[in-house]
Amino acid sequence: MIQTVVKRDGRIVGFNEEKIAAAIRKAMLRTDEGEDPQLVQQIADRIAMRGKSQMTVEEIQDLVELELMKSSRKDVARVYIQYRNQRSIARKAKTREMFLEIINIKSNDVTRENANMNADTPAGMMMKFASETTKPFVDDYLLSEEIREAVKNNYLHIHDKDYYPTKSLTCVQHPLDHVLEGGYMAGHGESRPAKRIETASVMACISMETAQNEMHGGQAIPAFDFYLAPYVRLTFIEEMKKLEELFAADYSHLYNIELDDFINKSLDGLEGEARVIQHAVNKTVGRVHQAMEAFIHNMNTIHSRGGNQVVFSSINYGTDTSAEGRCIIREILNSTYEGVGSGVTAIFPIQIWKKKRGVSYLPTDPNYDLYCLACKVTARRFFPNFLNLDASYNQDPDWREDDPKRYIHEVATMGCRTRVFENRFGPRTSIGRGNISFSTINIVKLAIECMDIQNEEERIAAFFAKLDNLLCLTARQLHERFEFQRTAFVKQFPLLMHSLWIGCEKLSPNDTIESVINQGTLGIGFIGLAECLVALIGKHHGESAEAQKLGLRIVTYMRDRVNDFCQQYQHNYSVLATPAEGLSGRFTRGDQRKFGKIPGITDREYYTNSNHVPVYYKCSARHKAEIEAPYHNLTRGGHIFYVEIDGDATHNPEAIMNIVDMMDAMDIGYGSVNHTRNRCMDCGYEDASAHLEKCPRCGSTNIDRLQRITGYLVGTTDRWNRAKLAELNDRVIHSTDYLPFQE
Repeated sequence: MIQTVVKRDGRIVGFNEEKIAAAIRKAMLRTDEGEDPQLVQQIADRIAMRGKSQMTVEEIQDLVELELMKSSRKDVARVYIQYRNQRSIARKAKTREMFLEIINIKSNDVTRENANMNADTPAGMMMKFASETTKPFVDDYLLSEEIREAVKNNYLHIHDKDYYPTKSLTCVQHPLDHVLEGGYMAGHGESRPAKRIETASVMACISMETAQNEMHGGQAIPAFDFYLAPYVRLTFIEEMKKLEELFAADYSHLYNIELDDFINKSLDGLEGEARVIQHAVNKTVGRVHQAMEAFIHNMNTIHSRGGNQVVFSSINYGTDTSAEGRCIIREILNSTYEGVGSGVTAIFPIQIWKKKRGVSYLPTDPNYDLYCLACKVTARRFFPNFLNLDASYNQDPDWREDDPKRYIHEVATMGCRTRVFENRFGPRTSIGRGNISFSTINIVKLAIECMDIQNEEERIAAFFAKLDNLLCLTARQLHERFEFQRTAFVKQFPLLMHSLWIGCEKLSPNDTIESVINQGTLGIGFIGLAECLVALIGKHHGESAEAQKLGLRIVTYMRDRVNDFCQQYQHNYSVLATPAEGLSGRFTRGDQRKFGKIPGITDREYYTNSNHVPVYYKCSARHKAEIEAPYHNLTRGGHIFYVEIDGDATHNPEAIMNIVDMMDAMDIGYGSVNHTRNRCMDCGYEDASAHLEKCPRCGSTNIDRLQRITGYLVGTTDRWNRAKLAELNDRVIHSTDYLPFQE
């Protein structure tokens, strides 16, 4: 007697005789004679009784064929066999069609899912082949049935599902001092500790490149200025030693002389040791500048993940007030302003200015001059973005201005917006930690399903009931993925679990990573709050105070339930304002198929990113900030605020400064500014003309507009998927009539 069945995906389920009867009945209904209920039951009973205790689906179907062929209904046997063959062909055809689209470098949402990936190169094609064939494996073998159905039915999206079987983690903030001071093993090579700025710069690149190949998300350095500052002094000492050799003199008493700043100055009028010191400073500054140029160049050219994309990298800086730290900040900004190659805007790393009162923001702050420079660079090159350490939820009581390692207590961000700071299982810091994995829920679909409820109070209550069920399911899915990830061995991540992840120093190569990864976070994300609100009450939060109130209620509920999950599962869960790229269109297409095009909800090709005011909604920058600001405290897994400004910002860094002022006043955690930047795709020429159609340098008409897609820049919109291109075309300028900002 059959008791259990091995499905095609390897899962073992209880035997259900009715499924055999249903399949025979369906075949009979396709014949002229129609259904024979008695024969259906006889065959189903015979197979159930005579089969082995455990059988595969294919073995059971073979028995059905044999029983039908032995019966008087040969016509049913033929239909049943044809149906089996058609299903087999259909499964293969789907894979074949997908592979052909990749082979023929067809531009579609499969090959353009990630704008940072060039899926047209051989390495990129291999990545897509692997990705698209791995996802079904995850569905069939690694997900529980309830979660698989939620994904299939467009309620839930599991990010980086293709990396699920690798057990890899998402991202990490590199404790670069561990690497620079101790060296590390990478691949078949070994690196010694750094002794000069050039080596430190290269090791910073290699650290992020190596870790990128061990993870499926981004890489970040949380305190770029603090980590590299010691190597400015070592380089200065090296230059002093060169002068000692040149002049046969002893300058060792000057090696650690206190300097106000490292600034290149003329030697005219200087004599004696003052001349020697300034000469060494000038040489040091030149070498630091070249090292920063090399760092930016390398981060835009070295490839990871099989060679198809550059490292998804971020660096945080701005709060080191030492002469050496200021030198690092100044020269990374100067190098960014100049551009790479022929003056092209660097796409990576994403640069993040850490704004803090008393340090790097007000005119009386020691790094105010560098803050002004940062705004000037942003006005031309989009970066740096601005991280508000003064936001109420970004402050740490352990931070002290006189602490040389105060950066440990400063929040840092990475990639599109990922934030890791709070920690139930260790120190409250960003360093040596990252996101373990994250998934995003479709709150728009939940709202659409409630639209037929006429009573508004009942409609909203029904929505919250659905939301709670989906949140519970998502928390369980992330826990189950964590349970799978924790079984990985340290030796699978030779850099990450040797030098980077907090607590990894306690582990041996053959240990599992279970004891340390709970320091990271599990993110529950969402997109489409605007469309969700339209479905529930007819307006989005940008146009209605009532909608804003409901929007905050929804995300607050998510935050509260996530806190419950932290206790229930003993993980660091957080709410993420998802940076939807490929997902923004995927959820929408699925809902359009089911519900059609509903005005204001599913009538565009994309859902609005997370809690943002829709890109097409015309409003001032101030109004956008007032609406979005309260959500930042609720979405501590990551968030970002954008402003679109008109025209050439190159000569208007004050506009950038006023937007940062607004962020400060409204308790916004992280933000950036988008503006016009044209780019010739043939020679790299850039400018900020309103409508550049022909390159003034080479005459090419191959002009693209440099744009930020979610939180990062993309060199060409040719790699954007259809949904994000539609969103780009809908973007409107946010008026800045409020400037300068005043409370």
